[in-house]
Amino acid sequence: MATPPIIIKKVKKVAGGHHGGSWKIAYADFLAGMMTFFLLMWLVSIMEPKTKAQVAAYFKKFNIFSKAGVSMLMEFYRTGKMDIQKIQPLPHELPEVKGEGERFRRIIETRLKALQEHVLIETFEKSDKEKIIKIEIVELINKPLFRPGSAELLPEGKEILRVIADEIKDLPVLISVEGHTDAHPTRKGKLGNWELSTARAISAMLELEKNGVPPDKIVEVVGYADNFPLIKDNPYDPKNRRITLTIRFGQALLGRE
Repeated sequence: MATPPIIIKKVKKVAGGHHGGSWKIAYADFLAGMMTFFLLMWLVSIMEPKTKAQVAAYFKKFNIFSKAGVSMLMEFYRTGKMDIQKIQPLPHELPEVKGEGERFRRIIETRLKALQEHVLIETFEKSDKEKIIKIEIVELINKPLFRPGSAELLPEGKEILRVIADEIKDLPVLISVEGHTDAHPTRKGKLGNWELSTARAISAMLELEKNGVPPDKIVEVVGYADNFPLIKDNPYDPKNRRITLTIRFGQALLGRE
């Protein structure tokens, strides 16, 4: 009688069952991501409204890292401070000079004849080598430049910024963009005055860049809520709702070459 053949079965065992252990790695990555997300949300929730507005401006304009490998939010968590460079505020009283200021006034009177009442221009001289032009773009009664409670520019606001951008985009200048609101309290469901003023400053910055102003000429974008009213004796005056462009000539450019 022939000997029956011997059959040897080899079973390959895979740890973790049918799908292996790769799902554990994916699940661990997911949990780490969720922990990071909730940590970020917690850091944002403990910030004051002013700081949140500064963060919004920072991330719109600059890189997410203030220095290599260190998150700006983590630095805020450790120190309670945020390192955001700002141009020093203008002195309240400076002697007026002619030249560029007069040219800007003529441009506003000719190219923005129907909107010139929205634009106020001051020209200052900090030294023999540095001039400053301050342009206030203000709202008027029943003549807004932004949609109410919003950072969306209306056509009138866009037109004013377009004309100004045409005049400054090729000039050797540095530009600061400020947003301001009046003192009316925040309405339920609307942006607060800090967030609104900052968002409007960012909208103005983007409109300038859209019309040809190089981004590296814009050195500051900031919102001040209702802290610096243009009409001091009436903080509710619509002229306090404005965008301020500070244009620096001359000495301000030193050190940036």
